Amino acid sequence: METSRTVIIGELRRGPSASWEEIGAACGMTRQGATRRWSRLVHASSFGAAADSYQRGRPEYPPSVVEWLVPRRAKSVLDLGAGTGKLTRPLVQAGLKVTAVEPSQGMREQLAAAVAGAAVLAGTAERIPLPDASVDAVVVAHAWHWFDPALAVPEVARVLVPGGTLSLVWNDRDETEPWMAALGAIMHRQAAQVIDTSPPLGPSFGPPERMELRWQQLVTRQEILDMVASRSYVISMPAPERDALLGEVAELLGEHPDLSGREEIAMPYIARCTRVRLADPGAL
Repeated sequence: METSRTVIIGELRRGPSASWEEIGAACGMTRQGATRRWSRLVHASSFGAAADSYQRGRPEYPPSVVEWLVPRRAKSVLDLGAGTGKLTRPLVQAGLKVTAVEPSQGMREQLAAAVAGAAVLAGTAERIPLPDASVDAVVVAHAWHWFDPALAVPEVARVLVPGGTLSLVWNDRDETEPWMAALGAIMHRQAAQVIDTSPPLGPSFGPPERMELRWQQLVTRQEILDMVASRSYVISMPAPERDALLGEVAELLGEHPDLSGREEIAMPYIARCTRVRLADPGAL
């Protein structure tokens, strides 16, 4: 185990005279599809308000995970939905030419301040601001579930060179330890979604390769609170509910016997990774 220290189409809005059927029809979607996309946009757009907490509380990515995500032959990489640059930094440190695309201005500001050497652009997975066949690899760190795959998959395929690689990674909390299970029980009461870490990517890409790595990151109690505070469903809560949830987490961190006397806590994670290559167009 290792230890280491969304396009808004036409600014889609639900106005008083617009039904979900009308919104869906305008975007070529069913009512169910429009509702699902609206929910995704609302939650995804919430992160900018908590960019500081996100930067402080979200986990890093171990070197072995970064090495697995990016093929050795790759020289140019797109970090798509880059957030505050948690994955951007090690990609730059690996000597790669990195472009980071992120829709939230607050997140981009954090990224630019934290990471030197990457080109930081405003954009989304559904409308990537790069030319065709311009990058060797696209990496997505804990963000694919916010994308609309019907639009994102062809966009990723468009910007990749022939034979290029798309890699996805999620850092999931390892809740096999008792205190982590207790933390998860508090958080899961409010969780808005279950994330599929093995999403189908369609015929544009070849068969997936998968890898999992258990690892730990040393964190403080405040950083755990920041991690919880940076969850989209927590950001979106009314202030009294959010304060009550964070108070419950603080109480757990202060009283659980497994954490007694520790200034730093080993936070266990499972990095779940998927890697696919762009298929030969002649084989489609």
